[in-house]
Amino acid sequence: MLTRKQLDLLQFIHKRVQRDGVPPSFDEMKEALDLRSKSGIHRLITALEERGFIRRLAHRARAIEIVKLPDSMDGGGFSPRVVEGGIREKPRSAMSVDVEAIEIGVRGQIAAGTPIEAIEQVSHNVAVPSSMVGSGEHYALEVKGDSMIDAGINHGDIVVIREQPDADTGDIVVALVEGQEATLKRLRKRGSAVALEAANPAYETRLYRDDQVRVQGKLVGLIRTY
Repeated sequence: MLTRKQLDLLQFIHKRVQRDGVPPSFDEMKEALDLRSKSGIHRLITALEERGFIRRLAHRARAIEIVKLPDSMDGGGFSPRVVEGGIREKPRSAMSVDVEAIEIGVRGQIAAGTPIEAIEQVSHNVAVPSSMVGSGEHYALEVKGDSMIDAGINHGDIVVIREQPDADTGDIVVALVEGQEATLKRLRKRGSAVALEAANPAYETRLYRDDQVRVQGKLVGLIRTY
């Protein structure tokens, strides 16, 4: 049985993973639950892990996977959105998930740092759970750099992107800058301007006119190998 705060945190993590494909940072959790310090979040995370609802991924700061949900939250369609090393056997405490795989094309590298050259053609395919991608066209990119590390996205990860020409403020997107350089950043719309925001304080937010940036897709999943 969960306390109110534990349930609130689990719900917040679940919603952010469903929306962005990656868990929120500890700062975002602290703000969402209106706590004064991160130590309270650490205690709640530990309690959820001990009760089998989440699992912290090894060697990854603030990387969290939801293993199961309370009956009151689960609508019957929940499945983890982070895949380590492809499709794996589910833990004993995990709920039943759809492990049917589909293949999507990997289009080279995407910068999680300073923008790099525009996305290339498909180099190879990668298998992902069908439950991760849903409807629409999808592709995958290998992350280069560490500018999104506080969003749970590290150098060498494979991000799964749903093709779409626009996104909402706060979404993590593939953005094509001035038709030449592609980058993975959080989108912020500011009137006629567009801000591409990193999730690493070492990188500055870059501001562009809205006609300089073209959204090429939204992050929906993450594949991690060790």
